[in-house]
Amino acid sequence: MNAMAAAAFVIAAYLIGSLSFAVIVSRALSLPDPRTYGSGNPGATNVLRTGRKLAALLTVLGDGGKGWLAVFLAARYAPDYGVSAAGVATCAIAVFLGHVFPVFLRFAGGKGVATAGGILFAINVWLGAATLATWIVVALFFRYSSLAAVSAAGFAPLYAFFLFGMSPALPAVILISALLVWRHKTNILNLVAGRESRIGEKK
Repeated sequence: MNAMAAAAFVIAAYLIGSLSFAVIVSRALSLPDPRTYGSGNPGATNVLRTGRKLAALLTVLGDGGKGWLAVFLAARYAPDYGVSAAGVATCAIAVFLGHVFPVFLRFAGGKGVATAGGILFAINVWLGAATLATWIVVALFFRYSSLAAVSAAGFAPLYAFFLFGMSPALPAVILISALLVWRHKTNILNLVAGRESRIGEKK
């Protein structure tokens, strides 16, 4: 029963993660599909290239909210069904994988920055706040969303370790951070070559 309950929570988390708010918000506001312009990435940074700040904000809130919701629900209810802390941590990974490889978009999703942020806030408010502060500082100084994301991803496991040591959540944070950096590999190459677009720039 424990294994079945854990599997049910993990699948539910993945399906929640598969909801792409970049696409949902764009359709609701009659904007072009974010996969058809700019970087082609269904995420808030690309939606911002339409010039619609509200659409980008709603995308951030939606993608971040689903990450928070999936982990919150798992942490709140999964232990009642005998699911361990490691199972809850697996749900955190599952919702992130749902965003990056969404079943509803033929497994071609976003890069996961907002979703990762929501996950971290659900794991621990201070962990989320410290990681968000890192993103904001780097973004304000350099105006590169990708650089801010990679920097925040690099620091998140360190914050997690200092906050709660070798807990079951730490491997999840490390894996999510590694996947987020991997999803930005093209951006990293563009940064090195000086071709990366700054925040708000049309591509």
